[in-house]
Amino acid sequence: MFVSFDSADFPTRGIRYMKIKKFIGDKAFYKMVLALTIPIIIQNGITNFVNLLDNIMVGQLSPEEFAGTGIANQLMFVCNLAIFGGLSGSGIFTAQFFGKNDHEGIRHTFRFKLYTVLILLVTAAAVLIPLGKPLISSFLTDDGQTGNVALALDYGYRYLLVALISLIPATLAQVYASTLRETGHTVPPMLASVAAVLANAVFNYVLIFGKLGLPALGVIGAALGTVMARVIELLIVMIWSHTHAAKIPFIKGAYRSLKIPAELCRRIIVKCLPLLGNEFLWSSGMAILNQCYSTRGMAAVNAINMSTTVTNLFNIVFISLGTSLAILVGNQLGAGNIEEAKDTDRKIIAFSMVTCTVVAGIMVACSPLFTMLYNATDDIKALAASLIAVCACMMPFDSFAHNCYFTLRSGGQTFITFLFDSAFVWAISIPTAFLLSRFTDLTLIPLFIICTSLNLLKCVIGALMLKSGKWAKKLV
Repeated sequence: MFVSFDSADFPTRGIRYMKIKKFIGDKAFYKMVLALTIPIIIQNGITNFVNLLDNIMVGQLSPEEFAGTGIANQLMFVCNLAIFGGLSGSGIFTAQFFGKNDHEGIRHTFRFKLYTVLILLVTAAAVLIPLGKPLISSFLTDDGQTGNVALALDYGYRYLLVALISLIPATLAQVYASTLRETGHTVPPMLASVAAVLANAVFNYVLIFGKLGLPALGVIGAALGTVMARVIELLIVMIWSHTHAAKIPFIKGAYRSLKIPAELCRRIIVKCLPLLGNEFLWSSGMAILNQCYSTRGMAAVNAINMSTTVTNLFNIVFISLGTSLAILVGNQLGAGNIEEAKDTDRKIIAFSMVTCTVVAGIMVACSPLFTMLYNATDDIKALAASLIAVCACMMPFDSFAHNCYFTLRSGGQTFITFLFDSAFVWAISIPTAFLLSRFTDLTLIPLFIICTSLNLLKCVIGALMLKSGKWAKKLV
């Protein structure tokens, strides 16, 4: 049997092929992207894997200790994201200064980061020390079935006070590490992070369970282990930076003066404040969503704690690709290659979505295995496995939204990213979760599915913003 083709089909197929091809890079493109992304994936992967181990270790303790530390870590998450947002505004300029080979400009952004973390550290301490207990208490609902709420509150607050100390070395390490990554040096921060998280795992095991002749400190041991690990990370990244000045010229004279040109400072602040506000409002919005879920009892708190830690381990793929996208596209915009930046952006987003579809399948298959590692009841394990499956189904879409955010940010569209990220959470996600958690009898899983699915609308908004092309601007 012979199959005939209408010649009129070929132009149509050619057009379709060209439309698909613009989302696919060549071998050199993927080699460039992976060379930048793989070290970031390794760094984030080891960090999140050790976080999972830490979470499992604490999960071997009582339900109250597990719940208390999980809630305290949500408050620490808000602090960490605010710091990330504060450093990101400077990072936009760092990447573009590097693109035009301006080392003095990078020195100024480095100094701006130091001022930023100092202000944020003081603010975090001023808020969380006096208000830590009432904030933790708002996440604890006494359902009369799972654990002692007062005990969970006490464990959570004590853990929080020690964990706050870890912010000092952690933020200083991020000043160095973020600047190194933005100037193309991703391996040293990766190695520092690897050393820190491995040390964290060892310290936590020894201090939580009382090994090597030391007393068992429980959740306080977990917090102390984090402090010690962050000090190690800071020392490594500082020593490498100051002994490799030939590779990173900006470090020469970085502390000779702490002055920043007033006009540059003003421009960074204009870009920085929306990012800082966005990360703070987004992370606090996530905490409020979890507070809504926590109205379903301490079992819900522990299931969310387990599922979030596991999901974060798999999310490193699109998170790392988003970081690479911001660096590559930022460098190209700084060099004035606008169309090349748009092409790179489009192809990385497509690559991220395809990759995340595969990762999501693996995540669903492994979800019951991860929950078996925790010392929890079968009901809590089943809840956590279901939550992980929901997050896996949303991963390709979350990948798209995440990369839309970094695309807009790379071009300096910080106010737009603020509306895209935080305004969406506070205007749509939080009101929906609040109303459903307070005025319906929905159980945790359907409540979580409805609130998570709202991100599909965010993807539509992101696609429209990217299609306009107005984000692609040179700033320096």
